[in-house]
Amino acid sequence: MNAEMDVGTNKKAFQINLDAKKYGTFAEIGAGQEVARRFFHVGGAAGTVAKTMSAYDMTFSDAIYGTTDRYVSRNRLTTMLDHEYKLLLERLDAKLGTERTFFVFADTVAARSFKQHNESHGWLGVRFQAETRGEASQIIIHVRMLDESNVDQQEALGVVGVNLLYGAFYFHQPEKLIASLQENLAEDRIQVDMIKFSGPAFTTVDNRLMSLQLVSQGLTDAVMFTADGESVQPAEVFYKKAILVERGSFRPVTFATNDMLNGARRVFLDQCRYSEEDLVVLMEMTLENLLSEGQLNHGDFLARVDILGALGRTVLISKFGEYYRLAAYLARYTNRMIGLVMGVPSLMEIFDEKYYLNLEGGILEALGRMFKTGLKLYVYPMVDEQTGKLLTAKQLDVAPNLKSLFQYLMDNEYIQEITKYNPEFLRIYPPDALQKIQLGDAGWEKMVPPEVVKIIKTREFFGYRAPVAA
Repeated sequence: MNAEMDVGTNKKAFQINLDAKKYGTFAEIGAGQEVARRFFHVGGAAGTVAKTMSAYDMTFSDAIYGTTDRYVSRNRLTTMLDHEYKLLLERLDAKLGTERTFFVFADTVAARSFKQHNESHGWLGVRFQAETRGEASQIIIHVRMLDESNVDQQEALGVVGVNLLYGAFYFHQPEKLIASLQENLAEDRIQVDMIKFSGPAFTTVDNRLMSLQLVSQGLTDAVMFTADGESVQPAEVFYKKAILVERGSFRPVTFATNDMLNGARRVFLDQCRYSEEDLVVLMEMTLENLLSEGQLNHGDFLARVDILGALGRTVLISKFGEYYRLAAYLARYTNRMIGLVMGVPSLMEIFDEKYYLNLEGGILEALGRMFKTGLKLYVYPMVDEQTGKLLTAKQLDVAPNLKSLFQYLMDNEYIQEITKYNPEFLRIYPPDALQKIQLGDAGWEKMVPPEVVKIIKTREFFGYRAPVAA
C-alpha cells in the first residue's frame, strides 16, 4: 500500500472521528466495507459510527432495501440512503438530535472478481445535515475503478469514500470537493464520471458546471447530462441503444446544425432498422471547443447547454479531440450501431495525417480503431466559397497515398453522404451568426430556429443586446 496514500487518507478519517458533531451510518455493498474500515482502523470510530452494514446476499439486500433489477445502480444507492437515513433519525434524533449532525454514507460496487472481468464501477453517496436537525443535503458520484486486482480496487474505493465524506463535511466550495476526490491516489486508478449535488447546502450549485469540472480537472474523459440538466452516467443512457452524435461548438445552434442531424437520422434509422425509442441522439462538445482564450467561460458554456436543452438534446462534454477516441468511448457502452454526424470540413480533418503523428500506426491505426465497431460517418455537404460549387463526401480530395483507403471506406459504406438536406441552409455558418449577434445585425435571426432566437433574446446570450428604443 502506498504510504503517502495511507497517511493522507487516515488523517482525514481521524479528523472526522475526532469531530464530536458528526455521527452516522455506513452501508456498503459489493467490495467489502472499505470506507467504514478506514474509520475503524485509525481509532476513535465510536464517536462517529452509529452502525455499519453490508447486505451481500441478494435475499437480505432485497429484504432490507426492496427488490431491484440492478444492484449496482443509482436507484439502489438512493434506496440505501433513503432507508438508512430514515432509520437513523427514527432511532437517534430524540436522543442526540440537538447535539449531533447525522449522516449516511452508502456505496454499491461491482469490483473485479475472480470469475469475470466486467467493468469495475460503483455508486457512492453521502446524505448529511449541515446543522443540527437541519434538512439533509446530498452528494452522489459514479466511479470507474481501473486497477487490475480486486484488492487494489478495494483500497482505491476506500480512499475515494473517505475523500467524499471529508469534502462533504469540510469543503464548502464544490469545486474544491471535486478536486479532492482523487487525493492520495494516482490518476490512473479511479475515474469519476458523474456527480450530483442537492439539498440546502448546495442551492446555488449548477450541476452542469460541476460535470464540466470533472472533465476540466481530469477526473474523467467525458460527462453527460440530459436536456433538463440532469447529470447522468453514460451506462444509464446508452444501455442497449443505438447512438447518433453530432460534434460542434453550437455557438449558436443554426438551421444547418439541425438539418445535418435530421438528414443523418433518417438514413441511420432506415439502415439499422431501429425505432426512435432505440436511439440516443447526442450533441458533443470537446473541452477544447469550450476554451475561450485559454480559460473556461462558464456563462458561455451554460448558454450553449441551455439552447441545446431547449431543443431537447442530451449533451456530452469530452476530452476527445480525435474522433477515434470518441468512437472507442461510445463503443464501451453499447453493442448497437454508432453514427457520427459531421460536415465535409471535419471529414477533411479526419484524413489529415498530421493529427496522428502520436500513433505508432499513424492514420491506419486511427481509422482501424474508429471503424472496428461498425461505426459509420454521415457527412453533410458544403458549398465551396471560392467556386460556389457543392462539395460532397464523395468528392473529397484526399492525399494521393490515401485515395485507395478513402475509396475502400466509401465503397463499404463506412462513410455515407447525407443526401436529403435543405440547400438554403448550406451557407449558414455558426461563426457568421455569432458575429451578427455581437454586432447587433438582425440578420442572425434568419440563420437560427425560432426557439433559439427566443432564448438568445430573452436571456441575452452570446453578447446579444436588445435594441434601445429611440
